[in-house]
Amino acid sequence: MIETKSDILDILKMPEDVFYRDIAPKAKKIYTDTFGKKLRVTSMMGYSNICRNMCLYCGMRAGNPTIKRYRTPPEDVISMALAAADAGYGRIFLISGEDPLYGFDNLLGIVRTLKNRGMYVSLACGEFSEEQFMALRDVGTDEYVIKFEMSNPKSFNYLNPSTTFEKRMKAIEIVKNSGMRLASGNIVDWPGQTDEELAEDILLMKKLDISWAPIIPYLPAANTPLAAEGKRGDLLKIYKEIAILRIMMPRVHITAQQPGADMKKGLSDPEANLAAINVGADVLFFDLLPDPHAQNFRVIDDRNITGPSHIFKIAELSGYELDTGKENLL
Repeated sequence: MIETKSDILDILKMPEDVFYRDIAPKAKKIYTDTFGKKLRVTSMMGYSNICRNMCLYCGMRAGNPTIKRYRTPPEDVISMALAAADAGYGRIFLISGEDPLYGFDNLLGIVRTLKNRGMYVSLACGEFSEEQFMALRDVGTDEYVIKFEMSNPKSFNYLNPSTTFEKRMKAIEIVKNSGMRLASGNIVDWPGQTDEELAEDILLMKKLDISWAPIIPYLPAANTPLAAEGKRGDLLKIYKEIAILRIMMPRVHITAQQPGADMKKGLSDPEANLAAINVGADVLFFDLLPDPHAQNFRVIDDRNITGPSHIFKIAELSGYELDTGKENLL
């Protein structure tokens, strides 16, 4: 059992060979015992890379003039999402920067239309008012993704100067109490993060009883202040966090689309994705946006999640089946 901060720290500090001998196989078994040998597939679309925030680690921060900004019209979002549904993909993850000019009514209309097709809709569009969160719930949003990023308030407020830890946690509380599923998580091994802080992050995910942990290691994004402060996050730490979460929360979904040693392969590195699956992760994505927009959705550099062919390859290499959510569709 893993229950306490001390239990988590023991694993975070554990030698790699001991981790892969004692912890990783247990996490993998818990996953297959719970869900079977299936991987959860979700289509995704970064429909706007315009953001008003100045987060120190994000490539889409308002202060980064080097990326080409775009805003996908609602009718195009709907068209691409319904094409995915027609191909048998019953889930979609719509994500954007905090774009105040996209039009909240446009977002409601998109969700309403996709729900009429039976799609499972996850959104990640930033912080909204309680009234707006309730409106998203009322049109059928299944899951809202709002990461706490780091559980240390001082660190959060430094790295996210456009909001506050108190405000973020209030938004998380509203989502949690709304009836929508709450997806949340952290950035793993950002420059200056301690193992104690990482353990607190994991405990917070457990406390929030999240539906999905959208976690990846810290990856430096070009033209961001934090990129000058340190190198990328340690890959072993993300695998340890995945395994710990799987053991602590058997039914949580966890991002398997992880980066590997070659950062140019982005989040579609087959070896890294398989490594994540083998410690208990299960969620794979493919991007609906055509280039160049997909490449300009640069929360991190070199995301590379275009098209479903990668998903099929991972299924073949892993021996797992793909759960595309097609049973949701009407």
